[in-house]
Amino acid sequence: MTSLQDPSKNAGPKSPSRRAVLVALGVLPVLSVALPHSSAAAAAAAAVAVDPSARRQTIRGFGGMNHPAWAGDLTATQRDTAFGNGAGQLGFSILRIHVDENKANWGAEVATAQRAVALGAIVFASPWNPPASMVETFTHGSQTDAKRLRHDMYGAYAQHLNDFTTFMKSNGVDLYAISIQNEPDYASTWTWWTASEIVTFLRNNAGSISTRVIAPESFQYVKSMSDPILNDSTALANLDILGAHLYGTAFSNFPYPLFQQKGQGKELWMTEVYYPNSTDSADLWPAALGVGEHMHHAMVDAEFQAYVWWYIRRSYGPMREDGQISKRGAMMAHFSKYIRPGYVRINATSNPQTNVYTSAYTGGSTVVIVAVNKATGSVSQQFTLANTTATGLASYVTDASRTLATLNGPSLSNGTLTAALPAQSITTFVVTVGTSGGTDTTPPTTPGAPTASALTASSVTLSWAAATDNTGVTGYDVVRFSGSTETVIASTTGTSTTVTGLSAGTAYTFAVYARDAAGNRSTRSSSVTVLTGTTGGSTGNCAVGYQVTGSWSGGFQGEIVIHNTGTTALDGWTLAFTFTAGQTIAQMWGGTSTQNGSTVTVTPVDYTRKIPAGGSVSIGFLANQGSTNPTPTAFTLNGGTCTTA
Repeated sequence: MTSLQDPSKNAGPKSPSRRAVLVALGVLPVLSVALPHSSAAAAAAAAVAVDPSARRQTIRGFGGMNHPAWAGDLTATQRDTAFGNGAGQLGFSILRIHVDENKANWGAEVATAQRAVALGAIVFASPWNPPASMVETFTHGSQTDAKRLRHDMYGAYAQHLNDFTTFMKSNGVDLYAISIQNEPDYASTWTWWTASEIVTFLRNNAGSISTRVIAPESFQYVKSMSDPILNDSTALANLDILGAHLYGTAFSNFPYPLFQQKGQGKELWMTEVYYPNSTDSADLWPAALGVGEHMHHAMVDAEFQAYVWWYIRRSYGPMREDGQISKRGAMMAHFSKYIRPGYVRINATSNPQTNVYTSAYTGGSTVVIVAVNKATGSVSQQFTLANTTATGLASYVTDASRTLATLNGPSLSNGTLTAALPAQSITTFVVTVGTSGGTDTTPPTTPGAPTASALTASSVTLSWAAATDNTGVTGYDVVRFSGSTETVIASTTGTSTTVTGLSAGTAYTFAVYARDAAGNRSTRSSSVTVLTGTTGGSTGNCAVGYQVTGSWSGGFQGEIVIHNTGTTALDGWTLAFTFTAGQTIAQMWGGTSTQNGSTVTVTPVDYTRKIPAGGSVSIGFLANQGSTNPTPTAFTLNGGTCTTA
């Protein structure tokens, strides 16, 4: 049976095919079969209730991968087709690129990335291998020449990722994020990582990376690769985006309750997939309609904020080799052209009748509804918009004979529309709501990241740099996160607000949006996480966590986490503690140590010098030990006594 994996992506005689891996795991994706249309079922169909006030995840965008070394670079025309949003264009807003292990090859990524940025897209990067000098071989199952990053090279590897970020920035491409490793759990021809190794790198080294950090990019959204990150507060603090691939992942495994519980302030992205295979033509119909259903479940069930295809231009991809949009590409375009960066998914009935899947999104003065009908006959579906006034409607359809075609109708009355969804089709409805503010469709720029001050056990004051707008910013919405769901907790016309009613000793994550008079909303600012104080407090407004993370005969590895529980940021600090059994520090990262007898004094390095109010920094070290290794019992920060965390 032909491999699902593109040969150019996973070459080599020792490489197991992705299909073989999926069969072994018992999770090979199977195309669902549409049931015949039933008029009785249509009569009983529930109306799709769309509520713009019930907001879910913020959408970062939709896009794909460009890999010049493996698939050839996009041409100038193809770049515009991918990232432009006019007729016959995909409207992609995300480009994924490759971090080559050889710096001499980095220039190949520049041209397409520059054009994507010029057309309004964001760019992120993923590595397959570190430089060869940082890698060692080991035995992984039956693979005797498996590769992994040497543990003493973690710092050098972080610098390698930083060097790529700096290179791209010097060429006019400010990376939105960079990944630690592509598919660390499916690495027969690239570099393996265990979940524990990823946690260690995040804890000790990712804090030095100068852009947002993505991990783990598991090839099948294997939760055991990401659970340890979510369960480690220090590793999680250095993670910005939890990335996942969806090769063979069942829809039932799309939800991630632990992320919803612990991922406050983090983004959740689907960073690579092709679906349902890499063997069929991307124009095969109705197979291509499966991409629309897959995207529906990714947005609704998984609550991903980004959906990124593998190769942009490929026989099975969104763009054919001739540079034209394929049927699979049209499925993506029904989302990407109309659901723009910064839009928010809103509550809508997701499966109102058999074989019909609907989702809804809002941005500015627009509500977008995407409806997938897998039935073999046309169905009638009613949509009702709550808590808003609808004033206009445009509709677009793709089916067996049409691709992103404009529809006449349906009619819209008092916030209700009843549409005939064609057989085996996807339809996007773009609804204008409220007042559109004339022709102004330009959102404000992104506000500055909020900073925290006056932090107490129950309140915090947030301040941010102002946004700008072509007609003027009229206000700001401050949001608090719970997983990928955000809640507006304050609206103000100024650039600061005080949030009250918080619980003591609790972490909260906040960000800000700007609004203009037309209702256009900016993209979300960077976030800030604060830890509210406790009623008792501590003399030094600090708490210190200390743990041994590994040990061997005569030595051990440890970690120290310093929490600023005060109400103002620290800019420079000195930590002191005492070993009681003759332990001595041999090496430290995240800080600089001096030891006088049993007393250890630690000062920061550049990237740990500042600790925001409610924030923390992590320091790792290697040390020698005697016959015992007791934990220090007392810590001081800038002379004040800290509690132990």
